[in-house]
Amino acid sequence: MKPLQDLLVIDLSQFLSAPSATLRLSDLGARVIKVERPVTGDICRQLYVSNVNLNGESSIFRAINRNKESFQADLKNKTDKERVLKLIEKADVLVHNFRPGVIERLGFDYKTIKKINPKIIYGSITGYGKEGPWKPKPGQDLLVQSLSGISWLNGIEGNGPTPIGIALVDILSGAHLVQGILAALIKRNKTGKGSKVSVNMLESILDFQFESITTFFHDGGQPTIRPKNNSAHAYLGAPYGIYKTQNGYIVLAMGSIPILGELLGCDPLKVYTEVASWFTERDTIKQILADHLSTNTTEKWLSILEPADIWCAKVMDWDTLFSEEGFKVLDMIQTVMMSDGFKYKTTRCPIKIDGQNFTSNIGSPHLGEHTKSITEELIS
Repeated sequence: MKPLQDLLVIDLSQFLSAPSATLRLSDLGARVIKVERPVTGDICRQLYVSNVNLNGESSIFRAINRNKESFQADLKNKTDKERVLKLIEKADVLVHNFRPGVIERLGFDYKTIKKINPKIIYGSITGYGKEGPWKPKPGQDLLVQSLSGISWLNGIEGNGPTPIGIALVDILSGAHLVQGILAALIKRNKTGKGSKVSVNMLESILDFQFESITTFFHDGGQPTIRPKNNSAHAYLGAPYGIYKTQNGYIVLAMGSIPILGELLGCDPLKVYTEVASWFTERDTIKQILADHLSTNTTEKWLSILEPADIWCAKVMDWDTLFSEEGFKVLDMIQTVMMSDGFKYKTTRCPIKIDGQNFTSNIGSPHLGEHTKSITEELIS
């Protein structure tokens, strides 16, 4: 039995942030009914990050909406709205990610929903919260990354801001929403009362930077200075970074510079005995390391460093990773199937409870696929 079995979630969201939250709830056993507008459905169905088309729609939609049911309804239509409200009356959780003001105009705000279902856990994600001058801005991942300061933590000094190449803010805010929903469910179990759980994307990505922001406030507010070469962290000293070898790349985390010099046979590193110099002379040390590591293979350096318990690793692409036994043993990829027989590979839930992995072979739904069955079961 999955831990959230028999929990009913009504999902009014689209794009990535909130749908990633309902994906995780679904992975853990909840029944998720995704309410989609007629004709177009979730905009994410046609939002492509590449030219990969999976059974007529985008790979993003297929990945993030597996194991959900699709109920077609126009929230601006009186009859459809009444049908959705009947679903919400029976739900445990409601999730949306409309901009502030939109949900009130549609009549699905918390005050209204609480009257028809006092025990509901009402979860929402916005871009920047419901207050302040930024509240109407679009909550899109790259935009929020750029506002948050995180793009100045990546890349090489002098190269300008560098964003992270995945929808990091969307997934983080979705994860935070799940945490809040689960906490609210525990509270409801104790008190019998519902709750409103609010997350905004900017706060999620600021929280993600808690180490660096704390450092900023306690080092006199000095500007962020990234390494000039082999960058992996704007604040950490040498050797932290990725280095090119004869046949690939190797990554080094924290470690003693003189010890690295001894192990690698690199005499110039041995003079940096003071820990403070690993920060103040970071770029010089990294350049020495980069020049030396380029003289031999990744495998050669790993054969020296790993037995000495130096934090290091080979830098892999997906083809290499997926062929490794360390990846295969995780059994992280599952095959799911849509109702028309179309199959595709995707990741599974990363959470394990009592040794159990949570998988499901159900792919994403076609638009409105479950409207008739849901109506007959829960509305009629």
